Amino acid sequence: MTEYTDQECDTIRTAAFGAMTLVAAADPGFFAMFKESMAGAKALAAAPQPLQGMLKSGGMPTAAKDKASVLAALQQSKQILSAKSPEDLAAFQNVIATACNEVASAANGVAETEVAAINEVRSAIGVA
Repeated sequence: MTEYTDQECDTIRTAAFGAMTLVAAADPGFFAMFKESMAGAKALAAAPQPLQGMLKSGGMPTAAKDKASVLAALQQSKQILSAKSPEDLAAFQNVIATACNEVASAANGVAETEVAAINEVRSAIGVA
């Protein structure tokens, strides 16, 4: 099992939750955001171990303040995972892409602004 520092785990959690927040904020609405949060949480809960353990450990992630911070955390997570475990990187990319798609389609269809946010997230984590 690959070992990650607390700081690396925090970066990965920040990236995961930040990615979902970016997509949810791209098409705002109170009830939509609730549905989107639930859909994203389900996708993260389906992550394989040890990624699921990383996402659940350490409490709530550091809140990314803006899109640039989220994208930076996503890129850093890609670098961390790439250097330590290609298998964990592939799982992370899959889980984040799935979570973003689930968030976007959870309420009222997928808006163009959500598609743009998903594309930015996918680019940051190296998914075509």
